[in-house]
Amino acid sequence: MHNEKKDYQNQSLFSITWPLFIEISLHMSVGIIATLILSGYSDKAVAGVGVANQILNIFILIFNVTVIGAMILIGQNLGGGKLERARQLARSAVGINMWVGVVMTVVVVLFGDVFLRLYGLSGEIYDFALTFLTITSFSLILEAVSLALSAILRSYGHTKEAMYMTLMMNVISATGYFIAIKGWLGLPITGVVGVSYSIIVARAFLIVALLYFVYKILGFKFTLKDAFAVHKADIKAIFHIGVPSAGENISYQLSQIVITGFVAMIGDEALAARVYILNISMLCFLFTMAIGQGTQILIARYIGARDYDRTLQRGLKTLRISMFVSLTVSLTIALIGEPVLAAFTSQPGIIAIGLPVLWAIVFIEPGRAMNIVLMGSLKSVGDVRFPVVIGIICMWGVAVVFSYIFGIVLGFGLLGIWIAQGCDEWIRGLFALRRWMSKPWMKNRVEEKSLAKG
Repeated sequence: MHNEKKDYQNQSLFSITWPLFIEISLHMSVGIIATLILSGYSDKAVAGVGVANQILNIFILIFNVTVIGAMILIGQNLGGGKLERARQLARSAVGINMWVGVVMTVVVVLFGDVFLRLYGLSGEIYDFALTFLTITSFSLILEAVSLALSAILRSYGHTKEAMYMTLMMNVISATGYFIAIKGWLGLPITGVVGVSYSIIVARAFLIVALLYFVYKILGFKFTLKDAFAVHKADIKAIFHIGVPSAGENISYQLSQIVITGFVAMIGDEALAARVYILNISMLCFLFTMAIGQGTQILIARYIGARDYDRTLQRGLKTLRISMFVSLTVSLTIALIGEPVLAAFTSQPGIIAIGLPVLWAIVFIEPGRAMNIVLMGSLKSVGDVRFPVVIGIICMWGVAVVFSYIFGIVLGFGLLGIWIAQGCDEWIRGLFALRRWMSKPWMKNRVEEKSLAKG
């Protein structure tokens, strides 16, 4: 047990991060591939599916309440050598997410059309969005459980296995997309319907594969009985960290719904351009997400082992790397912006709207890197409320308010909306840097000692 504890504390960031980088790349590429394929089918289908995905992402973020809380607690217990406690938390995380997935599936099936009406969609865009949302909602329970299983593997440092499974899921998804849109193998073209069913099949494969690897590597054998035997203490502990941690992401997605409504007010071309640019911008913060998640895993372990100096330096070193890489990638994409956009659409109006936004992203990405890395690191040390408070204030007070002012009132359109969101990222990032340098984990340690004496 002593050697196992030491292994968890000394695992390198690179060994954890490179599979995460590939896995996240694969996850993002599914959306990019789907968008590219759908763009050859219909720009309105792209816009409709893009809006529906925003709604689904909100529910997926709800699943992350459990995932974030479990990953941090498992990491801290592994770092502190409490291996049995870590295993119990892992079992509870799967059970919790299974039930949350059931509830969210029912909600989306019953109220999907209501959610879409909030965007002010109509005509073909609404029809495509409703079709996609209704069908893929039945895969939410699969997504919920697979997220929990993947989080368990990551917490134990087994990021390569999750990467392999994501690769296979991508192959299945992409094959289904081409069959649905191009009519491969002599099958009929089913459009958005076929794309939706491809996602369900791919997620079903992923959950079976993850169950196999969790059993083979960690010796975890999950049964339906585990879902009815979740410890109340585990639910409380996971939600204590997970609810405020995921609250920041949920607030972000809700604010994006409002902002998407502003974009819809500008016009269909702007709405389609936004979907394309969101896919392109993923390439800019892909590395940041991977190295940020790897840093979260390590920092949770360092805190569990009470290695506080290492905690501080790990966060700062990751910050410097991620800001440099995100700036370099976003600048490169902006310099070749026209052919990049042309890969998605041949509509000159959409390309004209998108080009200035790609240059705005060069300004945005370093701030986003600071925000992602340090807010995630703060959650890992147990400082979970600060990111939520700052996030809610800035997302709504800066991103939403100024998106309307710049984009609608002043008439800057999609560019104005992106600039407003860039201001939000930078402000939150600077608040996170100041908080990180104040070493909040030392304050938590003093409070724990006071409670122990009392």
